[in-house]
Amino acid sequence: MNRSLLIYACKRVVYAVPTILGLLVLVFVISRVIPADPAALVAGEMATPQQVEALRKQYRFDEPLPVQLVLYLKRLAKGDMGKSLYSGRKVFDDLVDRFPATLELTLVSMVLSILIGVPLGILAALKRNSVLDHLLRGVTVAGLAIASFWLGIMLQLFFSMWLGITPLGGRIGMSVDPPASITGMYILDALLTLNGRALWSAAVHMILPSLTLAFASFATITRFTRSGVLDVVQQDFITYERAMGLPPRLVIYKYLLRNAIIATVTQIGLLFGLLLAGTVVIETVFDWPGLGLYAFNAIVLSDYQAILGVTLLAGIAYVTVNLLVDIALSLIDPRKAET
Repeated sequence: MNRSLLIYACKRVVYAVPTILGLLVLVFVISRVIPADPAALVAGEMATPQQVEALRKQYRFDEPLPVQLVLYLKRLAKGDMGKSLYSGRKVFDDLVDRFPATLELTLVSMVLSILIGVPLGILAALKRNSVLDHLLRGVTVAGLAIASFWLGIMLQLFFSMWLGITPLGGRIGMSVDPPASITGMYILDALLTLNGRALWSAAVHMILPSLTLAFASFATITRFTRSGVLDVVQQDFITYERAMGLPPRLVIYKYLLRNAIIATVTQIGLLFGLLLAGTVVIETVFDWPGLGLYAFNAIVLSDYQAILGVTLLAGIAYVTVNLLVDIALSLIDPRKAET
């Protein structure tokens, strides 16, 4: 890594700190001003007012909002995200247990989107206004328009309920023991431990949620790749390389794609961050035990500590992914590091 790229990366890290802090403060304030009383929810319907008040003092919900925020930030600085009001466990432990499931689902979905979307985007651009191009444009519009929860339910009805070839939900079969935990990602752990039974079960359970999550991302990547290739393919230097008699594949992969892929790489980073932080709907539909389902339950139960923990982790993940994308873009186009 050269000096200019290192300075560029450091600047991005510095800029990310106030973003994460602002996100955390905003969510903290919103979670405290909603009408629900967390102490009353934890105590239950049969609790007496004295018991509710005791819980309120125990969790310091009776303090002014600025004091609660300062107390939370002090605990956070020590690595303490607090304790979940309902699981009774430390929020950090819950996040560590559930993050690999969400990361695995996001990675598989993103890989599918890239492997399908980029080649089809290039092909659609090179065969502009052909039947294939019109077909792909229709599919990508559908990918952007169809609600992911509806698509997930339709896939469940067709492949699970009607054909019976895929599981309805979950992460691994109930009769199959999870592979020995190394990374927490079942498919990777099954490969590393050569556990074929767990690998097959985890892969089959991954099909529907990953396809559902990948559909919209595939549509975006295809459209941006097509647009980028169309912009570059008409440039003078591409015409010159073709006139020099270079093989078409060399022109595409060495000269055209490197210049056309910049917008696509940016979108891939944004999409990855969005998928990683926004799998709530998909994980709820498919009962996937990741951060999304954890966040959904935390919101329903007004588990403030869990909500803040998920928000912080999602914010850090999103900023990290975008930092990596900025570095990748600066490697593709060194002029980026000079801005």
